[in-house]
Amino acid sequence: MIDIIIHGCNGTMGQVVANTAISDSDINIVAGIDMCPQAKDNPFPTYDSLDECEVGCDVIVDFSRHDAVVPMLSIAAQKKIPVVIATTGISDKDKSFIEEKSDVIPIFMASNMSVGVNLMYELIRRSATALSDDFDIEIIEKHHNQKIDSPSGTAYTMAHIINEVFSGRKHFSYGRHSQNAKRSKDEIGIHAIRGGTIVGEHSVLFAGVDEILEIKHTAYSKQIFAVGALKAAKFLKAVNKPGLYDMTDMMAHESLVTSVYTEQDIAMITLNSLPNSSEIIAKIFKALGEHNINIDMISQTAPVNSRINISFTLPEEDLNKAIEITGPFNTQIPELRTDVFAEICKITVEGLGMEKYAGVAGDVFSTMAKNNINIKIITTSETKISFIIDAVDESKAVQAIKDTFNL
Repeated sequence: MIDIIIHGCNGTMGQVVANTAISDSDINIVAGIDMCPQAKDNPFPTYDSLDECEVGCDVIVDFSRHDAVVPMLSIAAQKKIPVVIATTGISDKDKSFIEEKSDVIPIFMASNMSVGVNLMYELIRRSATALSDDFDIEIIEKHHNQKIDSPSGTAYTMAHIINEVFSGRKHFSYGRHSQNAKRSKDEIGIHAIRGGTIVGEHSVLFAGVDEILEIKHTAYSKQIFAVGALKAAKFLKAVNKPGLYDMTDMMAHESLVTSVYTEQDIAMITLNSLPNSSEIIAKIFKALGEHNINIDMISQTAPVNSRINISFTLPEEDLNKAIEITGPFNTQIPELRTDVFAEICKITVEGLGMEKYAGVAGDVFSTMAKNNINIKIITTSETKISFIIDAVDESKAVQAIKDTFNL
């Protein structure tokens, strides 16, 4: 259970957060802060400032006004309370203050709390990279007639993400009223529309010769922003470390481990006490390649007394052929000993969040140790951990990993 205080609880979004939290069994609202504390009949105590609130909490969720963020954050830093800032229209000066306080407490700040919008950020980044200067870029955002800031913080974020691809050489053009010139190739058009009760819509147009790519996100209710803010609160509680975080960090943390899968019908050969010679290693794998043996995992030990051990996996059906190929090296190198392992399987644990967060390998191998499962070799990449175990332990290993990472 996470205890939260809603800052700006009587505002439109504050009330949406409060109502959304009711159906979330992991969230408990312990208090609210609002400049008009009696404006709503809330089922939790409401104060007019965080300074007056004596109720303890795990995280503050802020949906207030831009001019209320700094005073709230000053007190939150004194009380060592993590903060989710979902308020938009924050000035560069205030952003500097937020960065300063992130050295003291965990702070989550995003121009848009929607997971879909933050996925869109990545899509437009990739599109800008692929399409380059061959396409003109226009951003159109639509919001309700009560929205104060214009263009939206989300539109600004999109423009800056695209401009990063172009090393900052694009300039922003806000509408084209009174302009009497052709569109520049070095501009990103940004247009704001205000009307009715539009919750939020953002489109990015990549307009080329005879083709247009449009990437669009439409919000049909404010609840998606409340859901995102509450997920951010859970993220801060889990991280529990000072720093300035955003949706990218949260999404990476959520995708720390997303899948575990296995591969059977493989075998492993270990060549022990090989001379530490790149030439010999090259000859071994070149010979295997010439016989169309597809090698998968390769693991080499550090040299000891100028000797190394190399293990590699291959299809089980090619095992006998591989033994024949490596056999002559035993004659050439008297110290060489070959070990063969059959009836094994490969376990792969995968997650994009591994690239950003540490500790997955420790959790994986601790899980194996608790279940008395021995590991033969390990290989890793930025987003994968693969290891070989006895085939008899496959089901137990997979279930243990799923239990560890809630898959």
